[in-house]
Amino acid sequence: MTENMRKYIKPGLIHFMAYPNAKTGEEVVQTIRKILVDDYFDMIELTAIKDPAAKAQVVKMLQTSHITPAYAGQPCLMGAGMNVNDLDEVKRLEAVAYLKECIDEALELGCVAFAFLSGKYEEATKEESYQQLVKSCKELCECGKAKNLPILMEVFDYDIDKKSLVGPAPLAKRLCEEVCKEYDNFGLIVDLSHIPLLHETCKESIEPVKEYIKHLHIGNCVLNPEKEGYGDLHQRFGFPGSENDVEALTEFLRVLLDVGYLDGKTPKYISFEVKPWKDEDPDLVVANAKRVLNAAWANV
Repeated sequence: MTENMRKYIKPGLIHFMAYPNAKTGEEVVQTIRKILVDDYFDMIELTAIKDPAAKAQVVKMLQTSHITPAYAGQPCLMGAGMNVNDLDEVKRLEAVAYLKECIDEALELGCVAFAFLSGKYEEATKEESYQQLVKSCKELCECGKAKNLPILMEVFDYDIDKKSLVGPAPLAKRLCEEVCKEYDNFGLIVDLSHIPLLHETCKESIEPVKEYIKHLHIGNCVLNPEKEGYGDLHQRFGFPGSENDVEALTEFLRVLLDVGYLDGKTPKYISFEVKPWKDEDPDLVVANAKRVLNAAWANV
């Protein structure tokens, strides 16, 4: 592709994934600042910031940097062991209530969207879990609508690592069709990292839900259970034994162009979800990701 990538894409980075060892308030602030001063990025994805002083600094930096922040509720849910499609109604409501608290933090940070994921399920009660998920999505959308905030559900694997209900593209489509009948602030995050884990091709993952995609993640995974790092661990592109590198990202971008999602009229946010493996340097992992996106775009 000879046209400028920025006409089609606004690259982003998931902070807590790229810098997983940033635990203290000071470390969180320092690593977020690294992203904000890098003009390659137009979006940063954040999650809960527990230190009030650090949060105040981050808010000020975000306002200064002219970057777009979004909020990831996925680690909040997983960290708390909560499930928005829990068959226990009390536990389902607890999960939704917790995410509503996270929505308030997202607004405090100035985020433009809020993301979450579906939870684990049992095959024998899959439909019951689905109905619970529909209720939770609608309740979160109602909360988001009142606060002018889009609510996005990320599509995860259903049988390998996270073992989330949604899950395969046909079920994601069914969910969106049902929720979007009532709410126009609902949509999906499709992640290149998860496509191999879903046993789908890029076309199979994207085409059925193209009208519901609101955001994209790009990263890597290991599908072979005999290889180091098996599962949804978001290693750098080109990690030994992994699935995604320049070729896979090129195909992902081609499909997005073919279905009209990347239209060259309104640039779409696409965030790197990459994580250092063991003692890898996070900054080198981020540099790897930028080079791979540049190369893939040149190949499209």
